[in-house]
Formats: sequence, C-alpha cells, structure tokens
Amino acid sequence: MIVSLTDGQRAGKVPGVSSELTSRLGYLLKHAQEELRARSNTALAHHGIDGRELAVLIVLATGEPASQQEAAARLGVDRTTMVALLDVLEHKGLVARTPDAHDRRRNVVELTAAGRIALQRGRKTTDEVERDFLAPLSQRAAEQFRGALRALVVRD
Repeated sequence: MIVSLTDGQRAGKVPGVSSELTSRLGYLLKHAQEELRARSNTALAHHGIDGRELAVLIVLATGEPASQQEAAARLGVDRTTMVALLDVLEHKGLVARTPDAHDRRRNVVELTAAGRIALQRGRKTTDEVERDFLAPLSQRAAEQFRGALRALVVRD
C-alpha cells in the first residue's frame, strides 16, 4: 500500500494507517522518497529522461571523463545496472562511449551536446519539483532537512 503524505494529510492522520506506523522513520522516508520519485519522473518525462538517468548525467558531468565502472561506483549501482542505464542513454543520444586512449579495456563515457541540454533541463525541472515537494516546510526547515539527510547519507 503506497500512501502519499504530501496531499495535505499529515503523518499520524493518514486514513487506515496507525499513528505508530507513521511515526516510524523508515516508513516516512520510504513514502517521502516514493512520492518525490513519482513527481520527478512525471516532470522529467517531458524531457525524455527519468530520475535515474538524470543521476547518471549528473555524475558524468562532474569531474574528469569517467569509465563505466567509475560512474557505477559514484552512483552506488552495480556494473550490470550501469551498463543498462548507459545503453538507454546512448540510444537516446545523450552519452557517448569511446575507448580510452591509454587503456583499451576501459570505455570512457561522456555527455553529448544533447546530453548536456537534457542535464540542464533535468536539473531545472527537479529543482522545481523539490521546491514544490518541500513547500509545506519553511525555507529554513527545508534547508535543515536537506542538511540532516546529507549528514546521514554523505559520511566522509
């Protein structure tokens, strides 16, 4: 059962779901993430990409040209998943894979011009979706929420 907690209802007051369940962090994070992903994918569909594809474009746009393995490691996905994602992005004309000049076993993956445009549009779109998603919070609370999640997820 997927319950949207962003449609005007507050945690603890979701019909048919106990307040004990809606007070559990795992439940809240899962359903918040599902709602944000659904909103993002709907908005990104207008640009011909989804949230996972946008994440790949973001990773490839930062730093030196990456190999498939390096991109997979940066995203925390397995090699097979990365190959499938890159196959789709390559088919869409958003990335290009070329053999590394110094290591024939390595493919370098880079954004194409169309990929850079998709990245720019995708970033703008997801920024808007995230602002809308966090609208029930004050700007300060939204920044604190992001900071708290970053502290939990990005551990140096």
